[in-house]
Amino acid sequence: MPPPSTPGCAHAATIDFHRLLQRALAPEDHEDQADAQRGFIGTVPDAAVLRPDGRAVWSLAAYGFLDDEQPADTVNPSLWRQARLNRTHGLFQVSPRIFQVRGFDIANITFIEGEQGVIALDALTCPEVAAAALALYRQHRGPREVHTVIYSHGHADHFGGVHGLVNEAEVKAGRVQVIAPSGFLHHAVAENLIGGPAMARRSQFQFGQTLAVGPRGQVDSGLGKNLPLGRPGLIAPTWTIEAEHECHVIDGVEIHFQLTPETEAPSEMHFFFPGERALNLAENATHNLHNLCPLRGAKVRDSLAWAKYLHRALDRWGDQCDVVFAQHHWPTWGGERVRRFIGEQRDLYRVLHDQTVRLMSHGLKAAEIAERLQLPEALAQRWHTRGYYGTVSHNVKAIVQHYLSWYDAHPANLHALPPVEAAHRHVDYMGGIEALMVKAQADFDRGEFRWVAEVMKHAVYAHPNHAAARELAAQALEQMGYQAESATWRNAYLLGAREYRQGPPKAAGQITGTAILGALSNELLFDALAVRVNGPKAEAHGFSIAWHFSCSGEHWRSVMSHGALSSLPCAEPASADLQVRTTRATLDAVLSQTLAPEQALADGRLQLQGQAPLLGVLFGLLDRFSGNFPVVDAAPWPD
Repeated sequence: MPPPSTPGCAHAATIDFHRLLQRALAPEDHEDQADAQRGFIGTVPDAAVLRPDGRAVWSLAAYGFLDDEQPADTVNPSLWRQARLNRTHGLFQVSPRIFQVRGFDIANITFIEGEQGVIALDALTCPEVAAAALALYRQHRGPREVHTVIYSHGHADHFGGVHGLVNEAEVKAGRVQVIAPSGFLHHAVAENLIGGPAMARRSQFQFGQTLAVGPRGQVDSGLGKNLPLGRPGLIAPTWTIEAEHECHVIDGVEIHFQLTPETEAPSEMHFFFPGERALNLAENATHNLHNLCPLRGAKVRDSLAWAKYLHRALDRWGDQCDVVFAQHHWPTWGGERVRRFIGEQRDLYRVLHDQTVRLMSHGLKAAEIAERLQLPEALAQRWHTRGYYGTVSHNVKAIVQHYLSWYDAHPANLHALPPVEAAHRHVDYMGGIEALMVKAQADFDRGEFRWVAEVMKHAVYAHPNHAAARELAAQALEQMGYQAESATWRNAYLLGAREYRQGPPKAAGQITGTAILGALSNELLFDALAVRVNGPKAEAHGFSIAWHFSCSGEHWRSVMSHGALSSLPCAEPASADLQVRTTRATLDAVLSQTLAPEQALADGRLQLQGQAPLLGVLFGLLDRFSGNFPVVDAAPWPD
C-alpha cells in the first residue's frame, strides 16, 4: 500500500502514475519547440498588459516556474510540456505577409499586410490585449492602419477585443470593414447568452482562472495559458461569407474562404492565402485534441462535419501549402509536414466519431465506450492529438449525446432520484457516514482516487458540514488533478478541491455589459429577458407591453402569460396595456444597470403611456443570477 500523502503534495500513486506515463510518451523530437520559436521578431517582458492604474490585464510572470524542464511531481509530465510551449510569447512572422502575436491571450491574433494597410484576423478576448498586440506589431512593422477585421468564428476570445483594433465610428463610416462567417452575429451572442450565467460559472472550472498559478494550481488551459481580465466587446460584421467557398481580394491579398459550420463553433471558417502558400484552419486543427462539448457547456459539436471539413481543406489546398496555422498554438511548416498534420487532425475526429457510433450501435453506454475506446497507436503517439483541452473520454460522451441525448436507455435512469436524496440513501446503504469514511480513507491510501471522489460526492451531499468528508473529497480531486493530462480536467479537479475546502466564491453579480447587449438583435434580447422571468412569481400576472424603438423604427409586442414572456415584431404600433418608447441603447443601459429606470424616465429617454407601473412589474419579475452557485455542493432552490 502506498504511504499516505500530505494535502497539496503528490501521493505516491500519483508519482508512480507520472513515471509510467513518462515511459509511454512519444520520444521528444523538439519539432514543436522549434516551430513555436520560428519567426520570432520581438516581445515585451512577460507579455505584460497593464491598465492605467497598474493592474494587470494579462501577464505570464507567474508562470516562471515552467522554466524548469523537469516536471513538478504535481503536474502530468505531458501537460508540463504543453504548458511550457504555451508560455512562448511575442510577434512572429509566419510568411512574408503574415504575422502573428501569440501568448498575449489564450488565443492568437494574426496580421496580414496588404498594399495599403493591415487585415486583422481575429481580435482576442478584450480591447486591452488586442491593443497591446497591435502596438507590438506596429513597433516592429511600422504604423500601418487596420482597415479590415475578420472574425474566424463566434467565440469571445476571437472577437471580444475588436475595440482595441478599430472603433465603431470607423466601421460605420465605411473606413473599416468587418467580415464574418454566415450566422456569426446570431451564434456569437446566442451560444453564450441563454445559458450564459451557468456557462460563466462552469467556465471557472474549465479554465481555472480563479485558481492560484503554480505547480499545485493552474498551469495551463491546453489551448493557451488562461483568459485575460478584461470585458469583451463586439462590433457587428459589415460583410458575411455566405457560400461554402468564396474567393476575394482584399487590399491586394487573395483570400479563399471555406465555411465550416457546426464544427468547433456553430459559425466558423477556414482561410487559404495562395500568395503566401498558407492555410489557416481557425480552431478546427490545433496542437491538441479539441472539445466536442467543452466542460463549460455548449451545444454538442458535430465531429463528423469537423472531420469532413478538414478533409475538404486538405484535398483542396494541401498540395499548395507550405505552412498551416491556426487561432491557437504555433504553425507547422513544410508541405509534407502540413499534409500529415491536417490528415492526422482529420483522422482524430473521424476515428472518435466512427468508433463511438460503432460501439454505441452494439449497445454500449457512453461511459463504457469512454472507458475503453483508444486511438490507433500511430495517432495516439502524435503530440498534437493528445487531450490537453478536450479528451477522448468526454468527447466520446458528447458524440453519444449528439445522437442519442442524455438518456442511456436504462429505465432505472429515466427517473432517478436527485443528487441529495440519492446521496442520503447511498450513505445509509454503506453503513452510515463514519463507516463510509473508514472505507474511503483506506481506498484513498491505496490510490483509488476516482472511486473515493465518487463516494465522497455522496458523503458531502448527504452531510455537507462533515469536515473530514469534505477534506477527503478535496484530497481525492487534488490527486486526480495532479494526474490529469488535460489542462481543463486538472483545473476542474483543483477548483473542486478548493471549493470543498472553502466553499463557492462570493457573489459576483452576473450583468451583461452594454457592449454585448448592443450587438443583440431585438429577438435575442427578448429571448434573454424571457429566461430571466421567475415563473412562479409571474404566474399571477397577465399583461402586454408594446415597444417602439425610435432608433430603428421597430415595433415589438411582449405578452406575459402563465409565467412566460413571449415577444414578436409588429409592422406598426400594437395595442397593449403599456406603450414604451425608447432606444435600444437606453434599454440596454437599464438592463445592464448602468442607468436607473427612474433617471431614464426623468430624462425622457423612456416614455410610457398606459399602465406605467407594468414596466416596474416586468423588471421585478426578472431574476438576477449571482454567478457563484455551488458546484460540488447542492445548489439551493431559488426563491
